[in-house]
Amino acid sequence: MTAATATLAGPWTDRAPEESALLVRVLSALLREDVVGLRTRGAVLPRPDGPWLRLPAGAAGALLLPLAPDGYQAGYAARLPLLVRESDGARLTGLDDVLTALRALADPRDRDGFDAFATECRQTLATLRLHTATHDEVTTALAGRYGPDPARWTGLAAGLAYDALAARLDHPVYPTSRGRTGLDEAQLRAYAPEFQPRFALRWLLLPRAAVTRAGDPDEPGRETLADTAEPGAEHVALPVHPLTVGGPLDSALREAGLAGEAVLSARPGPAVVPTLSMRTVATAADPRLHLKLPLATATLGLRNRRTIKPGTLADGAAGQRLLETVLTREPRFRASVLQADETGYAHAGHELLAVLYRRYPPGLDGSAVVPLAALLAPAPGGRLVIDHLADRFYGGDPLALLDAFLTLLFDWQATLFGYGIGLESHQQNVSLVLDRPAAAGTRLRLLFKDNDGPRINTVRLRERLGRAAPGPAVFADRRTCGDSDGPVADVFTTITVHLCAGSYAFRLARHGRAPLDRLLELVRDRLTEAVERLGTRPGEPGAVLRGRLLDAPRLPIKAMVSAGTLLSKERSGAADINKHYTTGPNYLLPTARAR
Repeated sequence: MTAATATLAGPWTDRAPEESALLVRVLSALLREDVVGLRTRGAVLPRPDGPWLRLPAGAAGALLLPLAPDGYQAGYAARLPLLVRESDGARLTGLDDVLTALRALADPRDRDGFDAFATECRQTLATLRLHTATHDEVTTALAGRYGPDPARWTGLAAGLAYDALAARLDHPVYPTSRGRTGLDEAQLRAYAPEFQPRFALRWLLLPRAAVTRAGDPDEPGRETLADTAEPGAEHVALPVHPLTVGGPLDSALREAGLAGEAVLSARPGPAVVPTLSMRTVATAADPRLHLKLPLATATLGLRNRRTIKPGTLADGAAGQRLLETVLTREPRFRASVLQADETGYAHAGHELLAVLYRRYPPGLDGSAVVPLAALLAPAPGGRLVIDHLADRFYGGDPLALLDAFLTLLFDWQATLFGYGIGLESHQQNVSLVLDRPAAAGTRLRLLFKDNDGPRINTVRLRERLGRAAPGPAVFADRRTCGDSDGPVADVFTTITVHLCAGSYAFRLARHGRAPLDRLLELVRDRLTEAVERLGTRPGEPGAVLRGRLLDAPRLPIKAMVSAGTLLSKERSGAADINKHYTTGPNYLLPTARAR
């Protein structure tokens, strides 16, 4: 018996469940993104227990990785958390051991990125253990505060409880999504959404001449905020997150040339509760008003900092105005697609000296407002949120809920594609709004926020809107606008299809709600209906989506770990770390489902 085959006997690992689960996700992500040539240099070998990947490793000997069929963005995923050294059969079952072995295979220029990713993994592992330890405590508190049935958590204030559940769920793709760089347990308990804390912001008084403001000159929500600030005629009060106060804020003021002119008020700012994004908080006095504030931390990659570049504020407002223009021309969506108002903001020319005043539409008090990211989270009692919602609104059928959601989502996003617009509207930025008005049956609407970062084909946009089409100069980010469908289709595929549709098909199948084939057929059918409404003659938008999405052998997928942490921009070539792609199999093809 060889060392390699000997490794098939005996227990796989003595690691805790959190580390084992994290390592499976990490190895699967690295395989999907072809880190150190795992996918392109490795050879798949049959073994009695299933396929293994053999990766040549030079003088150190080959590495072996057990595989399982995947299908969602990759042909294979890792299984059982280990690598095996072929030379001596040594099992590498811990995060540090595995990443050290893979680091040795990396280009020397990339090894600092592996060290950074190892730190990110350790931070995430600590958070996972904290979530496990506090699960019962938090879910019991949520049930006591809002009731045992999440389907009856109505209104924007109660909706924050969904954010608390979603924050305890892993991202569909990014393996270390629950980690936040540099924050310890005390800071997570005090400010992170999974604990739904309530805390006070701080007020920073800045010279009025140094602050750029947009929207209502009195600022949205002044009736909520003004009672705790005391700006004079020459100053503007900027809300500041407590985690930014101290070193990060002091550095920002120096860099902005405001260190001698800014005053941190001794008065506490408004009481707030964090939302799923953590840097965005809901004001306790008025849950319709959310404040997006910069934080000196990072999520979904160490380069994905949670600061706010001033240009993104203007771009978000421009994106919202563009969507409102489309809505006026597409009356069938006026009652079913809702937009948060993001035209009010202020900044002092620095990414840590900024605030977005997000105002939600009225009339949501009797509705369940559920971020997509919360649908598959375990609710108090252990059942999934989607099951509770299905019981109340869809006769106990979660597939009926999924069907209704996909029908509206694909119709709206495909319509936008016809205008040349692709939104970065992922699971965190889209909410289901569910209610039963006047005994008329279930009403489902979609609520969108965060409209910066779209991709726009200006040729199609001008064809549809004429003089009403904004030009590229409206957007500070020069990457926003182009003259082709490619970048728009990539965003449509990686965000709307992969994250907001495909991920639910695969995960609901794992939860046993329906066979995977049936779920994928539902996704393809609803997507096909939306695409065909755009026209399928050559050159028409529907034909473009059919060729690039429905019938393509492979689809673009985000290479998030590579661009976000492992590789520098120079090494990855990523112009935008959130839109850096590789490819994966098209799980929507009928032949793929047949396999």
